[in-house]
Amino acid sequence: MQQGDIALDVVGVSKSFGGVHAVSDASLQVRCGERHALIGPNGAGKTTLFNLIAGELPVDTGSITLFGKDITRLPVEQRARLGLGRTYQISQLFNGLTVADNLALAATRGRHRAFRIFSSRSADPQLQVEVEQVAETVRLAGRLGHAVSELSHGEQRQLEIGMVLAMGPELIMLDEPAAGLSPAERVTLLEVIEALPKGRTLILIEHDMELVLRVAERITVLNRGHQIAEGSPAEIRANETVQDIYLGSAAHHD
Repeated sequence: MQQGDIALDVVGVSKSFGGVHAVSDASLQVRCGERHALIGPNGAGKTTLFNLIAGELPVDTGSITLFGKDITRLPVEQRARLGLGRTYQISQLFNGLTVADNLALAATRGRHRAFRIFSSRSADPQLQVEVEQVAETVRLAGRLGHAVSELSHGEQRQLEIGMVLAMGPELIMLDEPAAGLSPAERVTLLEVIEALPKGRTLILIEHDMELVLRVAERITVLNRGHQIAEGSPAEIRANETVQDIYLGSAAHHD
């Protein structure tokens, strides 16, 4: 698809847990190559909406289209094969393996091939090149031989983004990548996000408003499961309802 075409189209999606409406009639449209942020206070329904898009939760009502294909009822793996990749609030890394092997595992999974630790990278020069290129993008080129357990929290977040990137998705979803990072680690994370390939579409959940306003081209605001605003960073910054509910509150943090 071309830059500016619709990458993701979420229409009237709802999800309830018992009597609690986590997401209510939410709609979201993201264009190819766009940097789009999803913000709102805790309990707004952001991660639930991510899980609905990724296929980890079934929708109650509504539809989800990815690159022109209806994925509303497709399982997680099929959505990944259509070009969707995501990170999680909780780390999904293999702590006992090296950075290089984590990236190689992700890259081979993206190719839908088997991977054998210690042999596949040396036997596949192209895979080694891909691993090195991704490591460079996420600022971990000097850490390829280190075990994940040796990395700082910030470096582990960088690796999580690298693993998603290594799978080759066209649409990347990052779920609170800056959570728990120091100011210096946040600066590095911002550089990593800004270095992501421009052709890739990005959707970001984040409480760090400084990061959001620097990265995002468009922002959607949720509150109590409802979409309350959408627009450019300047429009969201000027929106009085958003200021009252979110930007002016202490809800910038978990």
